[in-house]
Amino acid sequence: MGEASPLLHFLFVSFPGQGHLNPLLRLAKRVASKGPLVTFSTTLDLGNRISSAAATATESDSDLIPVGRGLLRFEFFDDGTDPTDPHRDDLDILMARLESNGPPALTNLINRQTDAGRPVSCLINNPFLPWALNVAEDLGIPSAVLWVQSCAVFSTYYHFQHKLADFPTEENPDRTVNLPGLPPMRPEDLPTFLLPSNPYKPLTNVILAQFENISKARWVFANSFEELERDAFDAIAGRLPTPVIPVGPLIEAGEPQEKIKADMWKAEDRCIEWLDKQEKRSVVYVSVGSVVMLNSSEMQELAFGLRNSGRPFLWVVRENLRELLPKGFEEEIEAEGKSLLVEWSPQEKVLAHKSLACFVTHCGWNSTLELIAAGVPAIAFPQWGDQVPDAKFLCDVNGIGVRLPTPAARAEIVRCLTAATDGPEAEAMLKRAKKWKEIARAAITSGGSSDRNIERFVDDVRKWVANGGGGVVDPVAGVCRVIQGSCAVAT
Repeated sequence: MGEASPLLHFLFVSFPGQGHLNPLLRLAKRVASKGPLVTFSTTLDLGNRISSAAATATESDSDLIPVGRGLLRFEFFDDGTDPTDPHRDDLDILMARLESNGPPALTNLINRQTDAGRPVSCLINNPFLPWALNVAEDLGIPSAVLWVQSCAVFSTYYHFQHKLADFPTEENPDRTVNLPGLPPMRPEDLPTFLLPSNPYKPLTNVILAQFENISKARWVFANSFEELERDAFDAIAGRLPTPVIPVGPLIEAGEPQEKIKADMWKAEDRCIEWLDKQEKRSVVYVSVGSVVMLNSSEMQELAFGLRNSGRPFLWVVRENLRELLPKGFEEEIEAEGKSLLVEWSPQEKVLAHKSLACFVTHCGWNSTLELIAAGVPAIAFPQWGDQVPDAKFLCDVNGIGVRLPTPAARAEIVRCLTAATDGPEAEAMLKRAKKWKEIARAAITSGGSSDRNIERFVDDVRKWVANGGGGVVDPVAGVCRVIQGSCAVAT
């Protein structure tokens, strides 16, 4: 049984989206493992969906979960979501509801902790909830932000928001962007939300709004690791009042505890049984995440390309997209038994399986880090947003991926799969992938670069509590910052 540090209580508050929940919960578990009590929170509506998928996450104090030397619990805040509203997840509606109802609901949740004898020592939120920093400031609680994308993307958005570099415009749409610590970024390498042709202006505004009050956070964390993005961390260090501190990769460091999950869909474990029957390094794994929606043409091209490759494949296809597959495709592959479609998979288990040959991925940052930590070569198939620069770094900088052009074409799919598994560069690509796996895993082991940063963060908050919550927490002293390519502690 874990034993939480007295009066040391961290509150993690997540935006209600799968790509936000996973990394923040994993950081919460790592903080809890250092000894504190940790409460993980998101909206009540999403909490109920998580509970339905896992049949585990509850809000009762009797459900304190031991994690290392500490404890973790769940408690959700009610933002007024109507669970019967079919449009409740529409971004514009969701953001307006959160901005209106979120602050008082979060304030009430924090006050309940005080009334229960466990006052909050520090609040940690992730992007799309910038108002949480205002709540923490109003209540005199030190706060931190977890950036859930790469440091390179953080730097790109930061420079754009503060007009610190020239970006493509309608008058000059082909401009190459030069940012410190990053390779030259052509328009096709940038987050698509920053392009003049971007059709998702409201989403761009939501993303950039995160930088308006980020200075209120005493710590800014990134789900990355020093060794992966050393130049980017070095370069951004001089731009912010506090350094951007790497604490990743936020993956499951060991066998995940079944009770500590935040999956919105129930994973189909039968895919592991199916993988057990496949030959070593033979299977193509395909997943484009929880948000990307391919159109009918791309679904059909992807289906034919996978079948024409002659390789067994495991493809995550949500139920609402199966009608876009070629007629009879699902029944055909099920009858052959060579391939498998599932609605959701335990992705880290899949990537770690010995039968995996490569991963066809949309290059969302969570999936990108998971494949790096698993040592699996990638077929990079980005759609929009940060997926585009993620794909560039995977293929051009890290050398562990092959870029699949969009829109997908069956012949190109076959070509990319061959290049990643049997082509002249396949062996060197796999060797680089295995090396990055070692480096990523080392960063999160005890004493690794990211593990040390989390330890120092907990120690800083512990000192703040020991001093009665007075004074100002120095986010640099005692916390790792990247200086000239090394991790150093300010004295």
